[in-house]
Amino acid sequence: MWNTFNHDHFQIKWAQNDWEIEQARRIRRDVFCQEQGLFEDHDTDEIDVSAQVLVAIQQVAGMPEKVVGTVRIHESSPRVWWGSRLAVEHAYRRQGVLGAGLIRLAVSSANTLGCDEFHATVQAQNETLFKRLHWTTTGRLEIQGTEHVKMRAELPFYPALFTPSQGFWVEGRRHKSPFDLTVIEGVEDVSLHRSDLEEGKSWR
Repeated sequence: MWNTFNHDHFQIKWAQNDWEIEQARRIRRDVFCQEQGLFEDHDTDEIDVSAQVLVAIQQVAGMPEKVVGTVRIHESSPRVWWGSRLAVEHAYRRQGVLGAGLIRLAVSSANTLGCDEFHATVQAQNETLFKRLHWTTTGRLEIQGTEHVKMRAELPFYPALFTPSQGFWVEGRRHKSPFDLTVIEGVEDVSLHRSDLEEGKSWR
């Protein structure tokens, strides 16, 4: 038996179809309601009315399979943006690229639309990891008994995208694939391949 290695592939993009938005909401319910118990029946609020939903979609044979991660962004005041509801499906948190990819698209999308500041409220346990992704701590607070930090993205590290609605592609971790002789080579950015970011417990 021949064992070679392949990567899972994901598209990080704006949600544009009803099924993408519905699956994103399902992931949020699973993480914030069932897993963390922060909300009872749902986590939707007034921000969802105007927020842009971003999704990470698993690709199989070049075709979209399902949404495995999500985040939303909204403009709270002219040129001031916030990211929130970052969540990755439990089975995909060890991919090492989805949380960071969603953060990258979130801030770059805001830059595309016009952004002077981009903020998020982050669980304190993820503060160091966000700093590795070029975020600065601006304050501390407690939410439902859990310590959080307010953080601001360093915008020069998140340039605007020409087509944010299409986003970009990322490769997940390598896995063994029996009988497959094709090896897909990828260059890893160590700063983004941190499984702790995939806990789905970052932005509220």
